Amino acid sequence: MAIIDEQLTITIGAETFCARWRRDLAPHSCKEFEQLLPYGGDVIHARWSGEAMWTRLASVWQRELCLPTESATNRPCPGDLLLFAGEGSEPELLVVYGSARFACKTGPLKGNPVLVIEDDLERLAMVGQAVLQSGAMTIRIQQVAPIDSHCAHVHNASI
Repeated sequence: MAIIDEQLTITIGAETFCARWRRDLAPHSCKEFEQLLPYGGDVIHARWSGEAMWTRLASVWQRELCLPTESATNRPCPGDLLLFAGEGSEPELLVVYGSARFACKTGPLKGNPVLVIEDDLERLAMVGQAVLQSGAMTIRIQQVAPIDSHCAHVHNASI
């Protein structure tokens, strides 16, 4: 069961970030993604999308489930996480760390904003650059217990 205004942590490699749901923009998409939590996988650089990383969801996503568009965009802001499950590409989560236009090799995509990282976007950009230069890193997304919802306790390693 979801907790209202709950926070999440997103760990990419050794770096952990606080995030919050974007239920105000994409309630159905948030609900569908929440069912995948805790989520673990790998992120690689999203070369078609600019300064962004992406993780494939095909192994955990119901193949027949296509999401309706909810505040869908192909011009996300740094810190945005967009969920895509529609025609034209496989199910994926885009993690934006800089200037980006969501796309695949066959053209533009629009994703639904499900999460946003609001703390230390400079560090997120460093992680994105590390993925670009060195390759895949692990990603883990999980809800934080209400008692731990203040993310100030998170300690991070250096890139």
